[in-house]
Amino acid sequence: MKTSIATVSISGDLREKLAAISAAGFDGIEIFENDFLAFDGSPRDVGAMIRDAGLEITLFQPFRDFEGMPEPHRARAFDRAERKFDLMQELGTDLMLVCSNVSPVSLGGINRAADDFAELGGRAAARGLRVGYEALAWGRHVNDHRDAWEVVRRADHPNVGLILDSFHTLARKTDVDTIRAIPGDRIFIVQLADAPMIDMDLLYWSRHFRNMPGEGDLAVTDFMRAVAATGYDGVLSLEIFNDQFRGGSPKSIAVDGHRSLVYLMDQVRRREPDLRIPLPEMPDRIEADGIEFVEFAVDEAEAEELARMFAGLGFVKAGRHVSKDVTLWRQGGINLLINTEREGFAHSSYLVHGTSVCAIGLRVADAAATVVRARALGADTFDQPVGPGELAIPAIRGVGGGVMHFIDRKSGLAGLWETDFRPIEGGQAAAAAGLVSIDHLAQTMNYEEMLTWTLFYTSIFATAKTPMVDVVDPAGLVRSQAIETADGALRITLNGAENRRTLAGRFIAESFGSAVQHVAFESRDIFATAAALKACGFTSLEISRNYYDDLEARFGLDPDFADRLRAENILYDRDGEGEYFQLYGPNYGEGFFFEIVERRGGYRGYGAANAQFRIAAQKRHLRPETVPRR
Repeated sequence: MKTSIATVSISGDLREKLAAISAAGFDGIEIFENDFLAFDGSPRDVGAMIRDAGLEITLFQPFRDFEGMPEPHRARAFDRAERKFDLMQELGTDLMLVCSNVSPVSLGGINRAADDFAELGGRAAARGLRVGYEALAWGRHVNDHRDAWEVVRRADHPNVGLILDSFHTLARKTDVDTIRAIPGDRIFIVQLADAPMIDMDLLYWSRHFRNMPGEGDLAVTDFMRAVAATGYDGVLSLEIFNDQFRGGSPKSIAVDGHRSLVYLMDQVRRREPDLRIPLPEMPDRIEADGIEFVEFAVDEAEAEELARMFAGLGFVKAGRHVSKDVTLWRQGGINLLINTEREGFAHSSYLVHGTSVCAIGLRVADAAATVVRARALGADTFDQPVGPGELAIPAIRGVGGGVMHFIDRKSGLAGLWETDFRPIEGGQAAAAAGLVSIDHLAQTMNYEEMLTWTLFYTSIFATAKTPMVDVVDPAGLVRSQAIETADGALRITLNGAENRRTLAGRFIAESFGSAVQHVAFESRDIFATAAALKACGFTSLEISRNYYDDLEARFGLDPDFADRLRAENILYDRDGEGEYFQLYGPNYGEGFFFEIVERRGGYRGYGAANAQFRIAAQKRHLRPETVPRR
């Protein structure tokens, strides 16, 4: 599988783009004419620079307003094409994209367009070049790949072929199965892009909201299945127009792009098993069965404060690591680790972020296979020295440079707690406060990182993303999207902050990077848990009395039930499937907090409607922001 990406897809000058694209593992680039024009170097210099980066130029684009023009525009169009051919030969590429005409003076007619392409194909052939015709979704006369293919078919020239673009086909809701009838050798290149489903002008949608396959809502996999069925075995190229990407990191966006193509073709291969798709073998998306542990990096002084907080939540100290300064706190099926090592990864994480979650452990079907798949999709693996007899737990780097460990039941890793930890006398695993498992983790990041980590999780694990919701903070909006397994065993919410005045934005700024901001524990009786927590010394986050007055009226709650919620500072939500209860602890450090939830019935959400009231309460208890040292 040869991969390519249009230079317009990422930020930076041409040198920066080439470096990022090459490092991400692409084979080539589509050179966008504006990137070439803005570069201070000759066409031969640019071509040599691209080849020195280990890349080829898969396509030169765009060439606009060509076919079906009246004279004298037609003659000028051919003159323009000849000049572009000169440029292509100096650059060292043989394929030019011609997009369907949008000029108001253009004339319709399939035969007229076909005649123009037949002549253009002859001129290209004389130079050893090719031209590809693409139907723009907003083309004046040709806006459908079926019409573009008919133009190419009637032109009947070996140097004239079709260019398919998933956005143009899917945005117009064109039947992708019509692609299957096109001969694969007549398709010169395939361009791929996804997009969120937005009802807006096609041109504006295309120019501002495209994203990588798997990051949006379009049926890109079905599109590519149809393309693969034609026998096409050429370049797969990304053409992404996105305002967010234009201001993002070229390196991370290029990595996302390559990951998206590998993931896409892996999905196509699994759904079209009879097709021969050249792609390295990898395990299927990994089944995940929940969170085995959450590990905190702290120093000795803060460890005592964190331990008091755990005790206040009903956890007991259950074990100590056999060789490291790590203690295990346990309740029900929840395992929390406090790591006070003075060297190694956790210590480095503490020096950068302060007290924070430095690692999580996921229960998966196959730990080794998880790392194999993650590596194939561009994730960085992680390892560190282990002592004699200790378990080497497979791991990769995750959000904010944190570590994700993988535990399964078939490789000895299920014995982690018995092998690597010595029990502490009196440490019990009973749910002292009725907490039984981790319901979900919330990871906070800058908004522009959300697509990266959505793709990361959904491409590696057998998960799906929920629709994005707006979380209202008094200082602005935070975008939130959940990644979850079908059975809800694993739930991770991604919260994207757009400014540092929000609670999420402050957390990122004060802790120097994206990380887990809160852990939500599951209770099966929120009122019994609230009573037990009080006995443990827990102090709940105080919610505005006004919230409960409105809640009672909004849902028509029984007054006694509303009074119980009010007395315990429990927030409440419900939908057509069930009910949801939320109880919060106070802020810890730079905005980290714990949540206790109970789900009744089939409620699958996260209480987004309550977020603004919870955030307002938390902000009332924030300590002053850190004053920068001079």
